[in-house]
Amino acid sequence: MLGTLLRQVVGGLEEVPEEIVQAYKDQKQVIDGRGPRLADIVRMLQNTASMKRTFICIDALDECVARHRVEILDSLNQIQRVSPGTRIFVTGRPHIEAEVGKRLSGRGTALRITPRRHDIISYLHRRLDRDIRPDAMDSSLKADILKKIPEDVSEM
Repeated sequence: MLGTLLRQVVGGLEEVPEEIVQAYKDQKQVIDGRGPRLADIVRMLQNTASMKRTFICIDALDECVARHRVEILDSLNQIQRVSPGTRIFVTGRPHIEAEVGKRLSGRGTALRITPRRHDIISYLHRRLDRDIRPDAMDSSLKADILKKIPEDVSEM
């Protein structure tokens, strides 16, 4: 993920820094041509993020394996320490809020965004009305869907 992030940040620069060009050339010569190590990627992100204001957006971080989530958050913290102009936006379910706050050294604000029941039901009605096989569903199944899904979503 951080390698992809580096590629996106570098894509916004007018010229690829020589450090990055050299790092990728060096890694091509390694067995299997693997990419740079995490520490190298973090260092390159720190350097490139220092060059111009950088916004990093990561969606659904809660879906990332916990071990990798720790590495990502710690790496983002390192980047932000060296490049304080970098802004980080992370989305995820509430259960990772404390971890994000801790790993990013409390430099952030949490906003809880929850869907309203009415919005969920309206969305479901629109989706059900666009069903390409309306005969496959009777009114009982439709009523169950409109009852159960809003209950389950409200718990997320």
